[in-house]
Amino acid sequence: MKNFTKIIFALIALVTIVSCGDKRTRSVQYMPDMYVAVPYEPNGANGLNDNPNGSNLKPVEGTIARGQVPYDYPNTTEGYNAALKELKSPLEDTEANMTNGKKMFGIYCATCHGVKGDGNGVLVQRDKFSGVPNYKDRAITEGSIYHVIMYGRGIMGSHASQLTVKERWQVVHYVEKLRNDLLK
Repeated sequence: MKNFTKIIFALIALVTIVSCGDKRTRSVQYMPDMYVAVPYEPNGANGLNDNPNGSNLKPVEGTIARGQVPYDYPNTTEGYNAALKELKSPLEDTEANMTNGKKMFGIYCATCHGVKGDGNGVLVQRDKFSGVPNYKDRAITEGSIYHVIMYGRGIMGSHASQLTVKERWQVVHYVEKLRNDLLK
């Protein structure tokens, strides 16, 4: 029993000495791949392109990102006027499109434009913004509404990053419905 106690004491002392060693030096690694990651660089900085800075490779000219639709009207007064006259919605006027347009309008537009499109949203009522137009006071078309959603106008910013192309057109259909209701 005396020897057993000495062996236990020696093991405890050995474990204590080993575990309290220098933390700055590397000890044995069982699986080094899990400790040291392979240093791949994102954006092509591994010598896969000719740019010494390793910046992104440029897409081929004329390519369009998946899920995107090109919009050919520039963010200018001429572009707005062209969209006002020429641009038409590719969506059919269905109940599903109107329902989702109402939902998106409620999320992104009603806080300023109001639930009825009368320019009396919550932020206008709280004096955060002034001069939000009433839809019945504007000569707007499908194209002009879509253009404003794409680029913004006046104090309104662009909502192109929040809404997909289809959702933008659905909002356009709903805004036209609100405008027609206000004109009655």
